[in-house]
Parts: sequence; C-alpha cells; structure tokens
Amino acid sequence: MRFRAVFAGAFLLVCGVSSASATMLISEDRGGQIGHYLQAFATLRSSGERVVIDGNCLSACTLVLGLVPRERICATPRARLGFHAAWMPDESGRPVTSPMGTQALWNIYPNTIRRWISRNGGLSRKMIFLQGRELAGYVQSCGQTREATGSIKRTYRQASPQLIRYDGASASGRRY
Repeated sequence: MRFRAVFAGAFLLVCGVSSASATMLISEDRGGQIGHYLQAFATLRSSGERVVIDGNCLSACTLVLGLVPRERICATPRARLGFHAAWMPDESGRPVTSPMGTQALWNIYPNTIRRWISRNGGLSRKMIFLQGRELAGYVQSCGQTREATGSIKRTYRQASPQLIRYDGASASGRRY
C-alpha cells in the first residue's frame, strides 16, 4: 500500500493537481491485507481527498468507511460493499478465520455499519453485501455530492491487481 500512496502522490504532482482537489475512485477492489489498507486509507484521510465507490469494494477495502470521514465518501448506484471475517492461510495454505484480524475490522467500522453487519449475520466466512438503496442509508450518493466533487478528469492508473483508480479533479473532465 505504501507503493499505492507514493504512486498516487507522484501521479498527482506530475499532473499538476493538488491532493486536496483529487478524488480516489474505488472500483472492483477485492481487498487484501488489513495492514496495507490501514496505511493507504490513513494517508488518504490526511490528504483531504474525496472517495467515490463505483463497483465492488470488498473485504479490507470496506475499512474506508471507518478511516475516511463520512462526508468525503460517496457511492454510485454500481457500488457494492462486501464484508466477511478476516482470515489467514494455515500451514497448508487453507484459509483459517483470524479472531484478532476480525476484531480489528470490527473496531474500525462505524457503529452504524457494525449494527448492519450484526443484523445480517455478523462477520463470518460468508461474504455479506451492502448495496443499492440499503447502502444509500449509510453512504451518501455521489449524485448528492456532484457540486462538491466537481468535474472528474478520467485518468485511470492501475497500481495493483486490486484495481484502485486515482482520478485527479479538473474543470475539463467528465461529470458524475
């Protein structure tokens, strides 16, 4: 994740866009190691950037809800968040639930998300999804923040297999 943060910062500098005017677009992110996401989203929180969730944000990606201020996150109609218990591979490589990792996830999620998770079976090996109208009750719709987000210049960069795309804001870009 350090690579992602450095890459994003360098990319924004090259484009001449300040980080305070940038937007991070999360799309088709399958998650990964919790520590990497903690670091990336802490950097994002400090940057002042907005976050647009457009597509899947699964597993550790959902930590964005607890690490970036709520007013700087929005979701498109395509957004889908997937929650499950943390796991680690055992000696043979099979996934084994990690109580400590699961507790870390739980502690980071906002209370409203914790209540939703509890009502929907809790954090287990089974992925549960928050999307559509139900998601709109927890994360503001990007349509409601069009003026605040402004125009988004589509400059996609793939920093890893987890398809996180960084978009710099620009007056000449496309609108959401």
